[in-house]
Amino acid sequence: MSRNSRRPDAPTTPALYAMVQTGLEPVAADEITRDLGGQVKKIARGIVVFKLNEITPDVIKLRTTEDVFLLCWGSNSLSYRPTDLDNFRKWTANRPDWNQYFRIHHAIRPKTKGKPTFHLVCQMQGEHAYKRYDAKDALVAGLGGKIPAGWQPADQNAWLEIWLTIRGKTAVCGLRLSDRTMRHRKYKEDHVLASLRPTVAAAMVRLAGPSPGMTLLDPMCGAGTILAETIELSRQRRAGRIEVLGGDNDPNAMFVTSQNLENVGPAHLARWDARRLPLATASVDRIVSNPPFGKQLASLDEVGPLYAAAAAEWNRVLRPGGRAVFLVMEQEALSGPLTANGWKATRQLRVRVLGQPAVLSVWQKPDEPATMPGT
Repeated sequence: MSRNSRRPDAPTTPALYAMVQTGLEPVAADEITRDLGGQVKKIARGIVVFKLNEITPDVIKLRTTEDVFLLCWGSNSLSYRPTDLDNFRKWTANRPDWNQYFRIHHAIRPKTKGKPTFHLVCQMQGEHAYKRYDAKDALVAGLGGKIPAGWQPADQNAWLEIWLTIRGKTAVCGLRLSDRTMRHRKYKEDHVLASLRPTVAAAMVRLAGPSPGMTLLDPMCGAGTILAETIELSRQRRAGRIEVLGGDNDPNAMFVTSQNLENVGPAHLARWDARRLPLATASVDRIVSNPPFGKQLASLDEVGPLYAAAAAEWNRVLRPGGRAVFLVMEQEALSGPLTANGWKATRQLRVRVLGQPAVLSVWQKPDEPATMPGT
């Protein structure tokens, strides 16, 4: 029996939803479908709703999602009026089978020593005729008698968390299965300025599609997050090693990268200038990078020359037919030199990084033209 098959007489599992960085919903949906065999039911801004025939600990091994929840209830037709509060209470009290939900949670997150702890979270965006604390009070009222006696409320590191998230006319209530390590990762002990979010790095690596035996390069590796996510992807698939190369011109970044990768896996690291890479021509299969944004440099005028010089090196070291994935704010400054080398943009996703709009783009380098006989 496959991991996602189910006996005809088995109880129906509840739906789940993943919280995702805005713009990465299609990538997360692809991971849920391909890696978990899930069925994506709905995609909204920052949320992917899906179903699994069997909910196992694999669900909290997703790399492109910030958090995963059991879906208790959801609505996309809030009135913005106080009548919403009564609905929050009724939906919380009546819609979920809380005993079933708690059993699933306990199987994914076994209880540690001591009394069980719980925490209720309410997040709200938009203008409503009620406050966030009013919505949380409605959630508390709906949970009356549902949480077992003896469980202790806790503000930090609670074993069980129930979230109510309100965005405009949409509200969703969920029982959290993941913890903070899903979005922050255990390996990331050190950071550099504007360090890339691990879930974004994981999405970039998935879009690059490295296969066993390939070589992947991050020429401006910062804290090494892209390198770490490549190694983790290779380990999860257990299909063979991906060779990982990374470097940066900042000695502190190289130190941070080496520290973060210490418990992840092997990578070839070097301090270098990304405009003059010490690599052989056509020696890498994939390039994945988050080059410095204009806001990280002394002047926006520096971005164009930097990207142009780096693009010349990327073109030199990437094999014909190779693929590259970049995350930048100044997309025009990047696309100009890449298209000048004949590269084609195959996909673009608009995301937000550090609160700023950015573009995640996938590029294909053309194959070498066929050599004509007699030339």
